[in-house]
Amino acid sequence: MKYMFRRARAAVNRCCLWGLCIAMCTGLFLPAVLAAEEGTALRESSRPTLRVVATFFPVHLFARNIAHSRPYVQIDLLIPPSSGCPHNYSPSPQDLQKLAQADVVIINGLGLEAFLQEYLATLPPDTIIVDASHGTSPLPQQAHDDHSHAGCDHGTAKAYNPHIFAGPRQAASMVYAIAAGLAQADPRAASAYQQAAEEYAARLLSLDRRLAEIGSAAQQKGVVLQHDALAYLAANAGLEVLDVIQTDAEASPSPARMLELTRRIREHRPALILTEPQFPDKLAQTLAQETQVPLLSLDPLASGPADAPLSYYEAVMAVNCNLLERSLVQP
Repeated sequence: MKYMFRRARAAVNRCCLWGLCIAMCTGLFLPAVLAAEEGTALRESSRPTLRVVATFFPVHLFARNIAHSRPYVQIDLLIPPSSGCPHNYSPSPQDLQKLAQADVVIINGLGLEAFLQEYLATLPPDTIIVDASHGTSPLPQQAHDDHSHAGCDHGTAKAYNPHIFAGPRQAASMVYAIAAGLAQADPRAASAYQQAAEEYAARLLSLDRRLAEIGSAAQQKGVVLQHDALAYLAANAGLEVLDVIQTDAEASPSPARMLELTRRIREHRPALILTEPQFPDKLAQTLAQETQVPLLSLDPLASGPADAPLSYYEAVMAVNCNLLERSLVQP
């Protein structure tokens, strides 16, 4: 009995010793770990501010998703978030001051910011201009005899549709281009930008796959667009764009053009006329009533709230997918 008691007491002593060792190690190492973490956070917050200016809402949202873990990166939006596509935007003196103070300027590209070209040319030579369209596969602009899309003055001789942000697949390419530009300006955080871009792009490409599944299950694939901002979303879904109602954002189609549109819609019987919340849909409503083709409003994400959460693109595009699925696939 005494022998068993001595063994038990020895075991208790060993446990106490182990516990003491663990406590001592914790006491020694935990403060060091916490200090290292605090030191890293302090170094990050004490870095010189990297001033980034993004031209309009979707580009700004993409940049925020890539740099959200870098507290020293200040990302300003040039154009008010509710403005939509800049088209013929006129920069204010405050806008020009933002540009002049920027270390990095992120543009959509493909001529969408033609109004900025002369100002960008005057920026200091060390300002990094990031063209987010680099690496994308742009669609040609829609045009017809009534007006050409050049009326929007996107400023590109190649006549590409500049609304690449509205397709999740193209948006993912934009994210990688922006991450590369930020890495050029801030090489020490290059791996963090790359990792954030990969995680964000994966979510966007998941939306692209869902659009493709919806389109492949649709019996009718023809659509008419109110404006060609939705052309990339339609292309990602494998839909056929039969026509565009308003190729010039600043001018309405003529009566002759409206008659031609009515004839074409009656002849081809598209599944949907797709409108955008950023545009008045009176003309689209008229065509829908004349042809009995249903209207569906989808958001190309050219604009959004000033306090949009980082997940705003995914949330809005998921709604677009749900609406398309109900209209094209579900009975």
